[in-house]
Amino acid sequence: MNLPNYFIADLPPEAALTAGMIGEACQTLKHNRETYLAGRSTLSLVETFCGLAEAWLHPEYPFRKLALQNAAAAGFSPATLASGLDAFFKPFTPENFNALLIQDFGHARRLDELLSTTAEEKQARAACVRGPELLAHIAAGNLPNPALMSLVLGFLTRSAQFVKCASGTSLLPRLFAHSLYEVEPKLGACLEIAEWPGGSAELENALFAEADCVTATGGDATLAAIRSRLPVRTRLLGYGQRVSFGYVASGALTSFNTKKVVARAATDIVAWNQLGCLSPHVIYVEHGGGVAAEHFAELLAEELARREEAEPRGDIAVETAAAIASRRAFYEVRAAHSPDTRFWRSENSTAWTVVYEADARFQLSCLHRFIYVKGVTDVKALLESADSVCGQVSTIGIAAPEERMRELAAQLARWGATRICPLGQMQNPPLTWRHDGRPALGDLVTWTDFET
Repeated sequence: MNLPNYFIADLPPEAALTAGMIGEACQTLKHNRETYLAGRSTLSLVETFCGLAEAWLHPEYPFRKLALQNAAAAGFSPATLASGLDAFFKPFTPENFNALLIQDFGHARRLDELLSTTAEEKQARAACVRGPELLAHIAAGNLPNPALMSLVLGFLTRSAQFVKCASGTSLLPRLFAHSLYEVEPKLGACLEIAEWPGGSAELENALFAEADCVTATGGDATLAAIRSRLPVRTRLLGYGQRVSFGYVASGALTSFNTKKVVARAATDIVAWNQLGCLSPHVIYVEHGGGVAAEHFAELLAEELARREEAEPRGDIAVETAAAIASRRAFYEVRAAHSPDTRFWRSENSTAWTVVYEADARFQLSCLHRFIYVKGVTDVKALLESADSVCGQVSTIGIAAPEERMRELAAQLARWGATRICPLGQMQNPPLTWRHDGRPALGDLVTWTDFET
């Protein structure tokens, strides 16, 4: 790729990063924010990002083509990456952004000026919100879309932004940043993209010293380490490790609907190669339907084999393939000696794996299209089986008759699920999604109340 050196991540690999460089970059970002971003209207920013999303959805858009040509460097096949980009950018519409702004702030122009809702007018009150001067993102390396969404939300709050990517994971954030720079260089000048190995304390401390707010995605230990190094005045928005699973109610598996449900489950497994916190580790199948859980697993294996033809998983690291092979070997032996376990896999590759177990306890998958299928008697048994991850569940995808959906959602919400959606949509949250049950924009801002 021949990209201009607009961002630190564009520098050649041999270029040495120093704390001084990071500090100077942050100071430049703050200056550019004050000059180019602070006075922008919300409407103009929404128009910019909707137009940019429309460009990314076009098959001939140069930056999209460049991303797909280098899909392997991002860890995906071109088909998987294309599907992921489509799912990410399609919700970028003025209507959806307007809904997000009203949901989090009560008014779409709250970032522009002091305003009152009808209720606030009755109390002789008005309010506005403001974002951080400099927002730093410690991006996870498994998926690009959380970092891209963080960038868009950060621009809406008029924040200069510094994105620190893990080593070797900056490709898609860089391409998105360059696409923004091409259409609006002044906005691009309010953004920095860099990558370095995690734990580079000198570089990270220089970034933390300049940031007003830091967002970070990672394990609990990673978040705790970041929190311990932040200045007292700096806020941390941490997104810890989360897991997800699917639930298929018995009434959903009719003779006319079973294939659709299986296909939706496969869609959630294939999307982003099952690597996100929204991807299912287990598909639970309620007993008593037209299809037993064991047969559902067999149908799912057949569907994943078909998906591999149309949307291959792509290559993975040798260490990852070895871990999958080791897990497969364990279940192959168990399946050979116990009727309570069955096992299906892709031939001559680790592209996909399905394991059926009579034991309903929640099991962490090794991902990369490795899925467990387990049978349960009802929702109560499901929640007992998943008790080990209670409080750590991001999304539950459900397939059920329409008349049961709301009842099931209420039970799962009381248990602690923060997002419940139809099976097949687990990796496609709406723009208004409250990540980990928290407001996406609302978490970033500070409010000012004006009592008239």
